[in-house]
Amino acid sequence: MSAQLDGALMEQMIALALGNFLSPIILSFMLGVFASLARSDLNFPEAAAKALSIYLLFAIGFKGGVSVASHGLDVTLGLSLLAGVVLSMLLPIISFGLLRVMSGLSVTDAAAVAAHYGSISIVTFVAGTSVLQSSGIVYEGYMVAVAAAMEAPAILSALWLISRYDTGTSSRRMDAELWREILLNGSIVLLVGSFVIGWATGEKGLAEIDSFIVAPFKGVLCLFLLDMGLVAGRGLRGGSSVLRPGVLTFGVLMPLIGSMFGLGAALLLGLSTGGTALFMVLAASASYIAVPAAMRVALPEANPSI
Repeated sequence: MSAQLDGALMEQMIALALGNFLSPIILSFMLGVFASLARSDLNFPEAAAKALSIYLLFAIGFKGGVSVASHGLDVTLGLSLLAGVVLSMLLPIISFGLLRVMSGLSVTDAAAVAAHYGSISIVTFVAGTSVLQSSGIVYEGYMVAVAAAMEAPAILSALWLISRYDTGTSSRRMDAELWREILLNGSIVLLVGSFVIGWATGEKGLAEIDSFIVAPFKGVLCLFLLDMGLVAGRGLRGGSSVLRPGVLTFGVLMPLIGSMFGLGAALLLGLSTGGTALFMVLAASASYIAVPAAMRVALPEANPSI
């Protein structure tokens, strides 16, 4: 009987994995990676790629705000925000330790990479919400606010690591330019701003623009991930010289470690299944917008290829 249950569970897991992999969204990303690795001339104009990202950030933030307006504020929201900030500050410290042991990177490079893994990837969050929606799994709308709260603390942790372990340098001061990169990054402003708009207007506001941010969302996401696949493929081609075994192993291991921390926090908070999955996604992902911009200002000598 136990063997039959195990077999049925395995079949369900395989079916779920195949169902997710064979979705237009995932296959669009794979097409982009293939085209880039094959050196196709397929390319997205920069303005078009930016427009797609603006649309997705606005749609996600707005719908998250509407969800909070519908369900109201509670203690769990505040605790979730706090947990997100704590994780964002803790994960870079863990990442830094692993990188120093596994990869032999310098203090500067290890701190710069670690900051990425404490912050979050909006693209990964978008993909996660899309998978949940396509599967009919509900999640707490305020996870959008948690995502926004997790962007900046990781950068502060990286700068603390530098000041703690690389005392011979002097370019780590928290000047106005760096604070601007951290707090006024365009993706954060748009995400938080649209969240507030959705919160203020509620279901009525959503009904007014439903045809703009609900129906076209998945189609726009396919194009966006096609572009992300092209970017990822170019990164794989151009960064092969720095992808040493220790760095590659860290790249596989750290998201799993982060997701386990996210799982623990979500279980303590009592989040729904969808909310737990998104918290794991946030803790497992790595920034590709906010942190690279901040690291260019704070740690200009760090190797961006890593």
